[in-house]
Amino acid sequence: MLNYIHWNIDPEITKIGSIAIRYYSLLFVSGLLVSFYILKTFYKKEQLDLELLDKLFIYMGVGTILGARIGHCVFYEWFYFKNHLLEIIIPFQEVDGSYIFTGFRGLASHGAGIGIISSVILYAYLNKQNFLSVLDKMAIATPLIGAFIRVGNLMNSEIIGKTTQVSWAFVFEQVDPLPRHPSQLYEAFAYLLIFLIIYLLYRSYGQNKGSGWYAGLFLVLTFIARFLIEFVKENQEAFEQDMHLNMGQWLSIPYILIGVFLIIWSKPKQKTINN
Repeated sequence: MLNYIHWNIDPEITKIGSIAIRYYSLLFVSGLLVSFYILKTFYKKEQLDLELLDKLFIYMGVGTILGARIGHCVFYEWFYFKNHLLEIIIPFQEVDGSYIFTGFRGLASHGAGIGIISSVILYAYLNKQNFLSVLDKMAIATPLIGAFIRVGNLMNSEIIGKTTQVSWAFVFEQVDPLPRHPSQLYEAFAYLLIFLIIYLLYRSYGQNKGSGWYAGLFLVLTFIARFLIEFVKENQEAFEQDMHLNMGQWLSIPYILIGVFLIIWSKPKQKTINN
């Protein structure tokens, strides 16, 4: 009999009254802070205004959370949230006529992508920055944040994989007694690898690849990985059961196409030749 990994971690680190401090939240914030530090090194190297980076992360944080939340509610649970619109933007849920704190249980990475792009457009416009250049820098940090978030999903025993008999299978005891693919770790490792690829390329070539090239590479690699890993993940909602491709895969296709367009459209900077 295979010795599967039995997973039964309490997602709550501690609780203060009705407010719980969860591993997911801690990992989300940690991902943002580590990414901020990494981008800060590039801003210093390129002698860019660090105040612009501070503003960018505020825009990015708000855009990520709002986009991810709205994306989940619209793409996956619209039948419920169309009658509970207020619960989309507040971390409370109505139970028996009163509201209890639940946090934002339900965030979609595809919605986060839309939120990040929208926030970068607004940021670039208001601060007179090149949109694609800013998006390139976000492409360095975003996959690392995604890796932290997927570890947070693991701590929550959510977004679980399909049943399997591989030796590294997890038994998510809070869900059922079946061995399953640790799909959260598959995505975390994939995003970490994508981060390393883009990070090393940017360190070597900087913006010489052309504005939008790194953003395009990020979109292509990230959403191809997401598309493929979906094959070993359980569907998140019942309506996906009869679909040949699930919602996550259908939503990944436009991002891949946009990424390919950005890679093709971006023009490498010409180096100045001194005669």
